Amino acid sequence: FFFVSGRSSRAMPTRQRKHRKERGGEHCGNGRIGKHRKHCSGRGNAGGQHMHRIAFDKYHPGYFGKVGMRHFHYKKNPYHCPTVNIDKIWSMVGLEERKAFAKKTDGTVPMIDVTEFGFFKVVGKGKLPQQPIAVK
Repeated sequence: FFFVSGRSSRAMPTRQRKHRKERGGEHCGNGRIGKHRKHCSGRGNAGGQHMHRIAFDKYHPGYFGKVGMRHFHYKKNPYHCPTVNIDKIWSMVGLEERKAFAKKTDGTVPMIDVTEFGFFKVVGKGKLPQQPIAVK
């Protein structure tokens, strides 16, 4: 809903709500046996391994437990490896340089060092043109 000043624009008037009729009854629609108490089954995710186990296993499989090996004192720096797709490689050279190498007939090709652009891994998504290229 879209709220304007705390009330929905399509909100039902209070006088038409079911609770207005329930006010005359003793239990306001919450029953005599299963009374409307505060937090009868615990707050939040309480009981996930006890009384709510069936629901957790059914709707959230794998919620509890561990996966994989622990890595003590994990440092991000040794694992820093930004990637670039091969369809972005030619954008590092530039259009003028690409056209200049296309005209050459001696077999020289442009050499692209992706580390200069901050990448350390080249991933094979996309398509390259037929023009040969060397990537370092």
